[in-house]
Amino acid sequence: MRLYLPATVRTLAVLHEQGRLPVGDDVVVAEGDTEDEEYDALMAAAETAARLAAELEPGERRRVVVVAEPAAERLPARIALAEVVAVHADPDGLPDDGADPDDDLCWYGTQEISQLLG
Repeated sequence: MRLYLPATVRTLAVLHEQGRLPVGDDVVVAEGDTEDEEYDALMAAAETAARLAAELEPGERRRVVVVAEPAAERLPARIALAEVVAVHADPDGLPDDGADPDDDLCWYGTQEISQLLG
């Protein structure tokens, strides 16, 4: 099972600092493992991330989607950093009002989370 968690840079900081992240009701589960199904799940999570980011200060309004593969076959209450397989986020330098909803997100490995927050 692959989970797509809508997030913000603040949420990503919690994951980085605490090593875990609660799974909210807005999590998107990919319906299958085809590229199209995973892309659809990513973009659905990105839409929710845009709404979350719009509530933040200018300069923090990056859409972030945390992608995880939990060990259990059921929806967990939280995911651990070790279960995160990738992070997708808007690039730096967005306009103050955030990204265009049709813009693609950049892919980052988990080892790049600290750079995303820097």
